[in-house]
Amino acid sequence: METFGTRLHRAVIERGPLCVGIDPHPALLARWGLEDDVQGLDRFTRTVVDALGDRVAVVKPQSAFFERFGSCGVAVLESTIRQLRNAGSLVLLDVKRGDIGSTVQAYASAYLDPSSPMYVDAVTASPYLGVGSLAPMFELAAERGGGVFVLALTSNPEGAAVQRARTADGRTVAQTVIDEISQLNKGAEPLGSFGLVVGATIGDTGHDLSGVGGPLLAPGLGAQGAGAADLRTVFGPSLAAVLPSYSREVLSAGPDVAGLRAAADRVLGECRAVLAAP
Repeated sequence: METFGTRLHRAVIERGPLCVGIDPHPALLARWGLEDDVQGLDRFTRTVVDALGDRVAVVKPQSAFFERFGSCGVAVLESTIRQLRNAGSLVLLDVKRGDIGSTVQAYASAYLDPSSPMYVDAVTASPYLGVGSLAPMFELAAERGGGVFVLALTSNPEGAAVQRARTADGRTVAQTVIDEISQLNKGAEPLGSFGLVVGATIGDTGHDLSGVGGPLLAPGLGAQGAGAADLRTVFGPSLAAVLPSYSREVLSAGPDVAGLRAAADRVLGECRAVLAAP
């Protein structure tokens, strides 16, 4: 089975280095003239898929904004995943799951088993019960050609207290996460299937990302304050592995399909200029 890293590498070559989040905040639904209900959610997501599903490399639905409507919202999420896959986008489900034992195995089955109605190309995961606790996710992803993006250095100010704490060997907690994910990608070509989430707003990280061997998802661009130029500061020599992620910066251009496409094209152009520069 073709690996997620291989599919992502090809998608970025064909469609460009861009991930667009589907984050249907109540305020964003209102801005689009939609009600904050399941019908509004469904219209919103269908419009985003129609506009971007056949042109963006990766689309990242945020599960929480669907789950808040209960089972009906989850049904919309399942439909959105199917629509995106049919349109040719890779689907990265932003769920940030993390647990132990049979529970994390169940999460893995929910998102990374092709027989599941929630099956996606990759998920986000939290390693703060220990990176090893995510082993069932890594194993099923490797077996079924999926990907896992693990939180490493996040943009929220609260994260630093945990992520930058020092371990007994002097490394930060975040660096131990980085190093363990690097090991999972050893020998993978052209790109490993296990990535990291590193916020685009955090500036010079002081961490070594050079050996990761997998994709580096960079949220925080656009409405959250970072611009494409900040990617050079955050990622330095690891720029080639960066997958920039925008949400509101693009989604605010809706509900006009042409407006959404123009916004995605604009930020993609800005990112290409930075990522391609020597």
